Amino acid sequence: MRQEEKKTIRAAVLGAILFLLIQIFHTSLKGVDDWDLLSALYLIAGFCNVAFGFAIFAQGWLFFSNQLSRGRLYASALFLGVCVFDFIHTVSYVGIPWISSFISADDSLWLLISSRLASAVGILFIFSREDGPVSAAAKGKAFKISFLLIILSLGVFIFGRSLIPQLIGEAWLNALKQTLDLVVLFIYLIGVALIVYPGKVEKSASLLIIIRSLIFFSLGQAFCMNPLSIGELDHLFGMVCSGIAYYLLLTGVYRLTIEEPFHEKQQIEARINYLAYHDELTGLPNRRCLMQRVEGMIQISQKDTSKGFSALIIMNINHFKNINDSLGHYAGDLLLQLVSRRIAGQVDRNEELFSMGADEFAFLMTDRSSLEGCLIRARELLRLFESPVSLESGEYHISLSMGISIYPGDGTTAEQMIQNADTAVHNAKDQNVEIRRYTPAMQMKAKERLKLENDLRRALERGEFYLVYQPQVQLDSGETVGMEALLRWNHPKRGLVSPADFIPIAEESGLIVPIGEWVLRTACLQNKEWQMKGYRPICVSINLSIRQFLQPNLAGKIGAILDEIGLDPCYVDLEITESMTLDKETTFEQLNRLKELGVFISIDDFGTGYSSLHYLKDMPIDRLKIDRSFVSDVLEDSNNAAIVSTITSMAHHLKLKVTAEGVENVEQLEFLRQQHCHEAQGFLFSKPIQAAEFELSFLKPLLRLHS
Repeated sequence: MRQEEKKTIRAAVLGAILFLLIQIFHTSLKGVDDWDLLSALYLIAGFCNVAFGFAIFAQGWLFFSNQLSRGRLYASALFLGVCVFDFIHTVSYVGIPWISSFISADDSLWLLISSRLASAVGILFIFSREDGPVSAAAKGKAFKISFLLIILSLGVFIFGRSLIPQLIGEAWLNALKQTLDLVVLFIYLIGVALIVYPGKVEKSASLLIIIRSLIFFSLGQAFCMNPLSIGELDHLFGMVCSGIAYYLLLTGVYRLTIEEPFHEKQQIEARINYLAYHDELTGLPNRRCLMQRVEGMIQISQKDTSKGFSALIIMNINHFKNINDSLGHYAGDLLLQLVSRRIAGQVDRNEELFSMGADEFAFLMTDRSSLEGCLIRARELLRLFESPVSLESGEYHISLSMGISIYPGDGTTAEQMIQNADTAVHNAKDQNVEIRRYTPAMQMKAKERLKLENDLRRALERGEFYLVYQPQVQLDSGETVGMEALLRWNHPKRGLVSPADFIPIAEESGLIVPIGEWVLRTACLQNKEWQMKGYRPICVSINLSIRQFLQPNLAGKIGAILDEIGLDPCYVDLEITESMTLDKETTFEQLNRLKELGVFISIDDFGTGYSSLHYLKDMPIDRLKIDRSFVSDVLEDSNNAAIVSTITSMAHHLKLKVTAEGVENVEQLEFLRQQHCHEAQGFLFSKPIQAAEFELSFLKPLLRLHS
């Protein structure tokens, strides 16, 4: 329970105890009848009430007018009238000359009732509603209305104080006063209930203070309507309780309408400032903060040449995009948080971890004694991920690529240090190594990569792509039963660009989607053309990228292309990789939609990923393609031979076809036959060749029956 809540409960309990104690000892207190003392105390208490009421008015009229809120404005206008009535009541009740001759003590009690009734209704109206800002025009209007109501109320009091008793009689007048006292008390209590309701919503400290003020208002009202009269002390205690209530209300209104909005604004500004220098997902300092730290590190090193080496490491999560695309962005975000926590837990002195956005982190090390020490520390960070990372869908092994720039040597500014480390990490990923230190040659390669991406964007519209086909041979008969369509790029200046160079760039840039659609359309057109020429129909295998596979409308697109071309779906084999099957639910939905078209589906490079056999047996697939890395060493490496044998046996039991890739010699072919592998492709049969050559070498005319 918060401190302010405890204070509120304590105020209610102490107030109740005080009231009960006074009732218990009312007989002895009745002996206190020194009017001079009581009137002096009453005057002091009354003037305190007036002062606090005027302070509430001043908050809205004189101070912070540019921060005026509806609650503070209405409270200010209300207590302008309350403090006027309290002032007239106090001076007339204690018998101040001239005023007491005009307004008697009994008459002044009606002013007190009017004041309490106005404060009760006003507080109930103001603080049971949601607060909000008001314009400067509303301020003048509110106080004009308040001033008119004060004048009107005083006029009613002056003309009604002698007229009403004559009309209704003293007995009815006393009954009316008692009724109004009860109404005022009831409204105060209703105010407490409405502000507290609903009880489960946490109240601000200022509202709790206002609740305490209403408790003391209620207590003061209870004293003034006490049936066990103890003389003038009743009114004195009531006035003291009201003074406490006024003070609490003054504090509560200030905190509610000025202090809390100010602190809230400060918190918002602090949050904005925090987000400007920190990553919201991981809570780590961000790139902007890294720039400042590196600049500070360089300035210190330039002033103090005794400082050792400093290293900036940019770390990138390998294949993060596959995880993000396959398991969803929630899993990707969770992975980033887990990676950041694992690294942050090992940060030592003179080290700091930063988030660079997406799947990149930066690790800054300062004051190192040697270059080798920087590299040793980098390898220690890599070893943090030898154990898997646990996500909701299971455990996953991840790895990092690191690029390092060293100061001094690899940059003289923060921008250079960061850019060079970033260049080094991309080089490490391209070379499939864990760590790379920046070298100037990498910058040239990065520029070359950027230029290659720009050329790749124009290659499709310029018609620079073409397809080659590699035959797939049935091992039992030796016949060509299929072909794999492979993409090639003939650059006008570079000549033939290796797929290993441009396919990863196409994947990262998203260009693989339109390129993949072109490959699919072109391969299907070629296959249909050969069928129209009268060649025996065979199946064409087409690779799908993960970006293509995750398209929600992929089946619709493929179906439309096949309908347009007029190619039977049974002559199309779509190849996916194991990495595309990480998100089982999405994979099954997509595969089922594709199978409804009537196409075949194969898993390419099988054995290199993380497919679960539990899911594999339920997948709507037709064929497994054994990766060439197992086939190439199948005669020299017994482990590879065992893997090929196991995959083949498993496929037979699952009633799947098996195709071996990368067959290069007769010995490999004979081994595959012994394992009852269905089909094979590789340089032993043919390298990938263009359509015209494939047509001459591998296609056979369709045998027709003559009558």
